[in-house]
Amino acid sequence: MTGAVTPLPPGSTIGILGGGQLGRMLGIAAAQLGYNTRVLAPDEEAVAAQTASSFTRADYHSRIVLDDFAASSDVITYEFENIALEPIHYLATKLPVHPSPASLATAQDRAVEKSYVGDLGGRTAPWRLVTSIDELRAAAASIGVPAILKTLRMGYDGKGQVRLTTSADIDAAWEAIGGRPAILEGFVDFSHEFSIILARGQDGSMVSYPPPWNEHVDGILARSSLPAPPEIARQWGEAAALTGRIADQLGHVGVLACEFFVGVDGPVFNEMAPRVHNSGHWTIEGAVTSQFENHIRAICGLPLGDTGLTARRVEMTNLIGDDANAALAILAERDSHVHLYGKTVREGRKMGHVTRLLR
Repeated sequence: MTGAVTPLPPGSTIGILGGGQLGRMLGIAAAQLGYNTRVLAPDEEAVAAQTASSFTRADYHSRIVLDDFAASSDVITYEFENIALEPIHYLATKLPVHPSPASLATAQDRAVEKSYVGDLGGRTAPWRLVTSIDELRAAAASIGVPAILKTLRMGYDGKGQVRLTTSADIDAAWEAIGGRPAILEGFVDFSHEFSIILARGQDGSMVSYPPPWNEHVDGILARSSLPAPPEIARQWGEAAALTGRIADQLGHVGVLACEFFVGVDGPVFNEMAPRVHNSGHWTIEGAVTSQFENHIRAICGLPLGDTGLTARRVEMTNLIGDDANAALAILAERDSHVHLYGKTVREGRKMGHVTRLLR
């Protein structure tokens, strides 16, 4: 535990880097607690701006923009990890930035992330760093195929990933990722996927949510449901303990999400996100305190909230692309809660989600 923390008073301004739906929902949670939010993003369609107190559309690398952003904020956070480290480091010289640049740097590089977790005693899939086609061939011979080639950076929702079914796929896979540095990751024998959503305060206190069973379609999260099956429940404690060690070692402040596979010998770490996470969207109605509110509480130095379930069963389903057109019909269902993100409909795009509660 660290020393006493002075809470940021209501009426203060939280700067949010990023204009997506996570920033949108952070803005709602911040407003509920009496905080203003200022969003900075280069996006033409920044849906986070729809719930923010103010919005600046500009590049993250302009020092003039960053100086103004810092001067009008009291604390800064970010809603996605695919942002350059340099602006984060620069902002951190001017005011508190949570989570810290260390958390962001670790999550941005898959090789660094895997090594870091392994050093903390975590179990990962077999993997090798590859920076050339020859290294990829050697890695495939060592790990075996089938395997997955993943770019070191900028991969999410199945992007930046290519499956190698046989060794004949090596050249095409390397070309598909543009010959960029990557890791080759062996397949894991697993029964379920789940995540640990944890919030860590400035004083070192931590709370975590019950783990949802996460089901993916085409690399995109389709459904998160609780309570999780027994296979996940048996590995919950070990996975939560590892996530806590990661947060403590990084001095992480805010929400940290770690994804796991239910492996034969215990939980297998997949990846981490130093932010609120899609698999935690169910917490808005399904938990006493949402992941978004707990993130705001953490970065503002407030006590963390209760993470218990509010219903006997909770299920969150993502609305992808045209699925959003069914939103009005879903509203007619009892105990269903629809969230639309204000985006233009596009195939494969996360347009919203619906959470259903069984009481």
